[in-house]
Amino acid sequence: MTIAPGLAAALAVMFAGFWLADLLGAAMLAARGLSGASPISGVPVAIVLGLALRNLLPLPASLAPGLKFCTTTLLRLGIVLVGIKLSVVEMARLGVAGVPVVVVAITIGLAFVTWFNRLLGLPPRLGTLIAAGTSICGVTAIVSTAPAIEADEREVAYAVANVVAFGLFGMLVYPYLAHAMLPGSAAIGLFLGTAVHDTSQVVGAALTYRQIYADDAVLRVATVTKLTRNLFLAAVIPLLTWWHARERGVAGGRGAAMSWRTLVPSFVLGFVGMALLRSLGDAMLGRTGLAFGVWDGPAWSTLTSMVGDTAGARWLLGTAMAAVGLNTSFHVFRGVGLKPFAVGMAGALVVGAAGFVMALLLGRYVTL
Repeated sequence: MTIAPGLAAALAVMFAGFWLADLLGAAMLAARGLSGASPISGVPVAIVLGLALRNLLPLPASLAPGLKFCTTTLLRLGIVLVGIKLSVVEMARLGVAGVPVVVVAITIGLAFVTWFNRLLGLPPRLGTLIAAGTSICGVTAIVSTAPAIEADEREVAYAVANVVAFGLFGMLVYPYLAHAMLPGSAAIGLFLGTAVHDTSQVVGAALTYRQIYADDAVLRVATVTKLTRNLFLAAVIPLLTWWHARERGVAGGRGAAMSWRTLVPSFVLGFVGMALLRSLGDAMLGRTGLAFGVWDGPAWSTLTSMVGDTAGARWLLGTAMAAVGLNTSFHVFRGVGLKPFAVGMAGALVVGAAGFVMALLLGRYVTL
């Protein structure tokens, strides 16, 4: 059967999701007297729209091949292209003080969420996805980790719902909390960059702070901190893949030996390769003023944004997540209840607390 019907349906839902996200984001900012880029990501909105269509309308079986293509091939290609958004040069701007803040927040988040998920008796793969989304970079971390640990659509949908709900809470509340309790722009930027989940939510929180308190430095530090968190995907995905394979091997009575090719899926290698390409281009730009002898600063920024944001995060990952929604029936959520949201809420609070404490201790040492 052809993939065209399913692909077309996922594309349509993706475009509708991003349009609606922009509309809702603009309305949210306007209600608070603010302006700027939408703080609402189109990816989770596309999932919700897909879920609604799947469960309210009788979708034809002819969509199945195209939807599977979207959730496998397009998903992996999108992850690869998103890698070009990440640069070691950007991470270096945080200095020796800023990176430990990110490392501690990620480590505590991964450990706590995994432990608490097991305590509540939830599926290990679900806990892994919630841990990745809460600790690293929201929806991108979830969709990047899912194929590596063979997670299903139900687990992806639950994890994304957690990131959207508690990340949105952090975006709305943390700018005011940070202003009241943290000293200086660097500490506030570090906190927002580590405590809020998704990239769009971090930017939304930092934009809110900048517009209310007239502080551009917070936006810069928060953005670089978030990009640094994103870079850790390259290390964390193989770690989570190893842990998943080890747990599965132990449960099945098999040994835990595995090859590096099993631990590092090909799309992760592509992701790392794109990040290295971006880092090399940024380094050349800093030395000679031209990336790879061709693109100046604005042109290189436009190119990487087109590849990473427009093609990777919007078109490919957005289409893949729309397909996840179109593939998921509400009946798969029966028997799990609200426990995943308890895990997500506890994880969000713990990661936020870790980011707050580390920003308070080390924020003074970060160069603005």
